[in-house]
Amino acid sequence: MLAYIIGVVLFALGICVSVALHEAGHMVTAKAFGMKVRRYFVGFGPTVFSWRRGETEYGLKWIPLGGFCDIAGMTALDEVTPDEAPRAMWRFKTWKRTVVMSAGSITHFILGFLVLYLMAVTMGLPKLAPAPTEPVLAATSCAQSATTKEQAEAQSKAKNSGCPADAPTPAATAGLRPGDKVTAVGGKPVATWEEMLAAVQATSGRTVFQVQRGGQALWLVVDVPKVQRWNGATVKEVGMIGASPQQPELTTQYGPVAAVGATVSFTGTMFAETAQRLIQFPQRIPAVVTAIFGGVRDENTPVSVVGASRIGGQAVEQGLWVLFFFLLASLNFFIGVFNLLPLLPLDGGHIAVVWYERVRDWIRARRGKVAGGPVDYTKLSGITMALVLIGGAVTLLTVTADIVNPIRIGQ
Repeated sequence: MLAYIIGVVLFALGICVSVALHEAGHMVTAKAFGMKVRRYFVGFGPTVFSWRRGETEYGLKWIPLGGFCDIAGMTALDEVTPDEAPRAMWRFKTWKRTVVMSAGSITHFILGFLVLYLMAVTMGLPKLAPAPTEPVLAATSCAQSATTKEQAEAQSKAKNSGCPADAPTPAATAGLRPGDKVTAVGGKPVATWEEMLAAVQATSGRTVFQVQRGGQALWLVVDVPKVQRWNGATVKEVGMIGASPQQPELTTQYGPVAAVGATVSFTGTMFAETAQRLIQFPQRIPAVVTAIFGGVRDENTPVSVVGASRIGGQAVEQGLWVLFFFLLASLNFFIGVFNLLPLLPLDGGHIAVVWYERVRDWIRARRGKVAGGPVDYTKLSGITMALVLIGGAVTLLTVTADIVNPIRIGQ
């Protein structure tokens, strides 16, 4: 339980740091271009402490969720003092405002990339599409019959059937050893463990196994007994030789140089998956509602910060640090991409308005007209409010689902 709590706290802290750095990205780029940054705070609510350095006030709020960067004159409607007016953000060139507004998302992308790179050189990057398990033996285990559904279910889940460690198995008796690769069963070629298992379960009695051992090809005769196994509906008699597969590596580790290219490639794959999740996001909301009212929680449904932190806690509790950091990187990519959607009040919405002004003025110039004024944000307030309400409703749904029916890994 303690490991779970530590994992939840660590993951939540990671999210808070990410969001704080998101706002820092806005601040650093704004200052670099000469815009005036009034305040940079981490968190919301009452102020814990603050200090002023130069023209900017820095501080910490009591609620450590997010933060904000107050740049003077982000829109033409923002009030500015006479000394701030020349440095108001809306007066700067389009590309500079675009850089400042996209800097938060870019920060998330950099953080996600750094997390993946450190994973690549330490614990390895996970294989997103693991290759099928090869029919290579890792060990032998005894084959016992099951006389009840409960026994059959227990045996089907166990790596060892529960018989004495010194009891001979059909595989061991026939001379099969750990590391042997089965290439054919009863004359039928097999390429994966699943194919070998199906072939074994369908046979009985003396059966020829073709085996690759190092550079040597062997033909071993295995006396395959029939045992009873639970197939999900009934207890069924199947062939069993008493062997377990050699599990494939789930991660790939790289050296410091090779890790750069591997991380770039992996990041590209994650961006594609993030885009796909965003496209599928609306159609998965009904499943979240179903989960709230007692339905099975689909692991592919959206999660809130609460749900992500709980999954992070489970990962730490089970020692799955690869999953913990992979989830942290994934969340950074998702937040970064989501924040660039051309919807107000997201940064992407402000960028869309800025470029609308730029294209509009270019068209006006081509027609011999003077540039138009800044966009009146009050005319967009209705759309903005609607999107805020929708976003709030979705957040409330996901948080509720993550509390009453959270996603549980390994189930």
